[in-house]
Amino acid sequence: MSIISDSLKRIKPSPTIAVTQKARELRAAGKDVIGLGAGEPDFDTPDNIKDAAIKAIKDGDTKYTAVDGTPELKKAIIEKFKRENNLDYSIDQITVGTGGKQVLYNTLMSTLNKGDEVIIPAPFWVSYPDMVLLAGGNPKIVKCDEKNDFKLTAEKLKKAISKKTKWLILNSPSNPTGAGYSKDEIEDLAKVLIKNKKVHILSDDIYEHIKYDNFNFFTIAQISKLKDRTITMNGVSKSYAMTGWRIGYAAGPKNIIKAIGKIQSQSTSNPSSVSQAAAVEALNGTQDFIEERSNAFKERRDFVVKSLNNIKGISCLKPNGAFYVFPSCKKLLGKKTKLKTDSEFVERLLEKANVAVVQGSAFGLDGYFRISYATSMEKLKVAMERIKSFCESLS
Repeated sequence: MSIISDSLKRIKPSPTIAVTQKARELRAAGKDVIGLGAGEPDFDTPDNIKDAAIKAIKDGDTKYTAVDGTPELKKAIIEKFKRENNLDYSIDQITVGTGGKQVLYNTLMSTLNKGDEVIIPAPFWVSYPDMVLLAGGNPKIVKCDEKNDFKLTAEKLKKAISKKTKWLILNSPSNPTGAGYSKDEIEDLAKVLIKNKKVHILSDDIYEHIKYDNFNFFTIAQISKLKDRTITMNGVSKSYAMTGWRIGYAAGPKNIIKAIGKIQSQSTSNPSSVSQAAAVEALNGTQDFIEERSNAFKERRDFVVKSLNNIKGISCLKPNGAFYVFPSCKKLLGKKTKLKTDSEFVERLLEKANVAVVQGSAFGLDGYFRISYATSMEKLKVAMERIKSFCESLS
């Protein structure tokens, strides 16, 4: 009898973390690897946020806090939702976790029963299906076409909903494609959801502030008839370059928020007190750097998309948010190149060109790969040259 639980047999390690780790190992072995796999801003945490953390340490703010967040941080989150999304919440409708991933995981663990279905549009962030499986639910993957910018349509949503559907996971702007849902597109989905009153919505808004070309962010909880059925998750990791601080948060119905806190009380307990103090400053302090950094990401996006579309056999849409592109490599798969899958494509790319990317199949859609352009222009220029040379060598 194995000591390892059967539930772990249903899931796999995170492919994005695996790619990043492999790139680290190759660098340690002396290889000049450029890693374009990690979803992590290369910018530093702003000084005012770091200063708030230092002050918290000096003030002795280093003890346990309330399990699901300090009152100060919850108030800052409430103000954020009011200021930026025109959403009103009370303090018992807010939860804080050790990163956005924990908030999502806790939500599913505290609400899913065996056989419950969760609709997940593909391409999807790699962790969504495995979280559902760990919680005893069934991921219902709905593949979304490139011709519709990889976004879920109302028609596809309507077809996917069944008597067993409990949640829809919606991520905008998206990881891995960078596609953002417009207000009209959200409202089209909402019409379907309003008619299906048992379906709850888990809205992953972590890339809210990283957007381009005058894209207007709109979150589904702003549809008043759906607010009481929506958990809106966000965090400080991407917009504020605070990935290592591990602070995510969510707002939603009191009963679900309370259940999330119950799960957390028996797992990690409270997030770091120092990180929470820093997050208060992130949300309440100056926001000027967000636009500045988004402009830098936009410059990188434009360069990467143009470079990829100039490579024979590669095609790439221009995303309107996040810091990823999701190019197609379908034309480079087949007998001529002897590459059968996108996994083989990215493996060979790493082996021959020392560029680490993530295969599209890890995100639920074959024939693509994800590039994170959250790195310097200098590295991106070298990486694009390497990818071009590699693809040309296949023909």
